Amino acid sequence: GTRSAVLNTEARTVEADVLSRRCVMMRLVDFSYEQYQKALRQSAGAVVIILPRSISSVPQDVVRQFMEIEPEMLAMETIVPVYFAVEDEELLSIYEQTRAASASQGSASAAEVLLHTATANGFQMVTSGAQSKAINDWLIPSVEGRLTGLGGEDLPTVVIVAHYDSFGVAPWLSHGADSNGSGISVLLELARLFSRLYTYRRTHAGYNLLFFASGGGKFNYQGTKRWLEDNLDHTDSSLLQDNVAFVLCLDTLGRGNSLHLHVSKPPKEGTLQHAFLRELETVVASQFPEVKFSMVHKKINLAEDMLAWEHERFAIRRLPAFTISHLESHRDSLRNSIMDRRARIDTKALIRNTRIIAEALTRVIYNLTDKGAPADMQIFTDQMQIQQEQLESVMDWLSSQPRAAQLIDKDSTFLNTLEYYMGRYLKDVKQHHVKADKRDPEFVFYDQLKQVMNAYRVKPAIFDLLLAVCIAAYLGVAYVAVQHFGLLYKMIQRLSLKTKQQ
Repeated sequence: GTRSAVLNTEARTVEADVLSRRCVMMRLVDFSYEQYQKALRQSAGAVVIILPRSISSVPQDVVRQFMEIEPEMLAMETIVPVYFAVEDEELLSIYEQTRAASASQGSASAAEVLLHTATANGFQMVTSGAQSKAINDWLIPSVEGRLTGLGGEDLPTVVIVAHYDSFGVAPWLSHGADSNGSGISVLLELARLFSRLYTYRRTHAGYNLLFFASGGGKFNYQGTKRWLEDNLDHTDSSLLQDNVAFVLCLDTLGRGNSLHLHVSKPPKEGTLQHAFLRELETVVASQFPEVKFSMVHKKINLAEDMLAWEHERFAIRRLPAFTISHLESHRDSLRNSIMDRRARIDTKALIRNTRIIAEALTRVIYNLTDKGAPADMQIFTDQMQIQQEQLESVMDWLSSQPRAAQLIDKDSTFLNTLEYYMGRYLKDVKQHHVKADKRDPEFVFYDQLKQVMNAYRVKPAIFDLLLAVCIAAYLGVAYVAVQHFGLLYKMIQRLSLKTKQQ
């Protein structure tokens, strides 16, 4: 956020010629990066961007344009406070009146400008509260749980991971429906499905399943990094130290007709990772031919400040891992945008992707292909089918609240609810808390992420000046009139005396 958040300035829109020390109001439908830059160049006192009540009502080209601008806004260092507000009737009325007053400044006649300026209603935008302060200690909470396999002690472990936090230019508006509410939704549904399979001895597989809902994902996957350090470096007993078959990271799975398996290193034939890749291809080709599936190979670039995908955290520690997503590139603006709302989620696509992953994972850990199971055999049907209502309700819950990393601590309702939900299906569910490493990447969080802004209807200063001039003129005229009346009265008295004397 911005370090300077306190505000007490006059409202203007970008149509005004002078924006210096003004609170510049913009609507999302009219927003452009050029206008935003204009306000900053002219040293505006603040910028207020008005968002519509429903993002789904905004034209897609406007949404796309703003999503492309967001990274630029985040990367630019500015001391000008930038606010976002959801529109209502009063706010739109303030905007329209301010816009009319700002546009009139371009009139041809100076007299018209002066008259309109003097008579127009203006608004003073005021916020109260203390200046923003840096947050020194930031905790990253995560939640883990497991399903223990049936058999010996040294069973292979499949790790299923999704980060829960969201990110965008305004933390309180970062709901992260697709990134990564969809990933968490799929993780929770997989936990429910496999907990049922692991309940009965005849369907209890010989694999440990470890589920991890990680925090700090939008900040270089710090929750995952510290979790790995604790499990691999600071303990003698951990499922991650023994026999990890592979790590499956879930990211942005809520829309589209494509699925991509992102890998840092292509899996070798004969490995379980390669078997999972083949099963994904088999399930998609035989049961969901409308889906375009591919493997995307990208080497880890340690020179960059931010890792591309969450699986790279595991790959750095030499654990076989990959990320599945409907996005082909990690640079897609959808991953870090306040425009990522529930309305953009395609429920059918989310259910389909959940089913593809569940079917492929089941075929791997039960070794169904080698046992002769047909490629088009559907496992999750009838009583074992994916519950659409439950998946939708989880998605609604996740996308109904901001999940920016700064807003979630160990006592947050969201985290406790997530822990409770995972505890319904998994064993040994617990929270994992670590302090953020502010050097990876380098960042500073500030408080005061939400402010109340008051708009006071005021007349411009020139109105007071003209009013003072009018009063002075009136008093001057009155004074002159009184003086003249006095002289006239004296003259009448003298004439009256002369008349009497005659």
